[in-house]
Amino acid sequence: MVNYLYQFCVFLTIFLSTISQGQLATPNEFGLTYGLVHLNVSDIELHKRLWVEHFDGVVVQKGPLTTVRMPNMIIALSKQDVSMGSRDTVMDHFGFKVRSIADFLTKWRAAGYEVGPEFIGAEGQKNAYVTMPDGAYVELQEDQALHKDIAGYHVHFYTDQYKELLEWYTEIFSLDVRPRGNIETTTNVPGMNLSFANSSDERLPTRGTAIDRIGFEVSDLEAFCRELESKGVVLLAPLRELPSIGLKIALIVDPAGVTIELTEGLIDY
Repeated sequence: MVNYLYQFCVFLTIFLSTISQGQLATPNEFGLTYGLVHLNVSDIELHKRLWVEHFDGVVVQKGPLTTVRMPNMIIALSKQDVSMGSRDTVMDHFGFKVRSIADFLTKWRAAGYEVGPEFIGAEGQKNAYVTMPDGAYVELQEDQALHKDIAGYHVHFYTDQYKELLEWYTEIFSLDVRPRGNIETTTNVPGMNLSFANSSDERLPTRGTAIDRIGFEVSDLEAFCRELESKGVVLLAPLRELPSIGLKIALIVDPAGVTIELTEGLIDY
């Protein structure tokens, strides 16, 4: 019995260590899990340092592709001129849970970066916003019960067609509407909440902006692309295999102009 408990403790330690280094969530019954946020940046080295030092990320270089791995998601970085920050687009921001928001903000300020609004969020927890270099807006939500310091949590769409956009995502990706705190218009994929909010301002498509695209990892991308086409979804970029980065990739665009990167193989990063 003692030996069994010891082996279990060893397994648990290894398991939690793996989680702390970051990995995607286990796919659902449809082979779907959240994949990535793909950022356009002017300085890849600066972003690598920030995502590692402040968000506990782990840099993973796959051929020409620079990524940062963290719990529930991958941040992909492309060096490119940025046309605008995320707050002018439909993909307003993405967010993380942090175990201590005070600790995060103290370290962020000490590094010389500003903090945006601090407030009590939709789930009754302390929240704050920070803006990454090149204009990606990032929300932080405290969760003192988190078993790691930080983990990917949600992406937030803003559009006057937010209800219709939620319906599109639930239909295309076979998801259910599940409120998050006092936000009724949200749904979940493994590892990530998708939240949808109204915007009275015009919101622009994401290509070429700070948050260029979001992404989903699919166990069988070829079959999934066939299913999308049967639902009338047009592929912006057809399925292609890229051995240099160890991925199969296809691109689509949602009705509001958010580019979506579909991958197979990202879960092995």
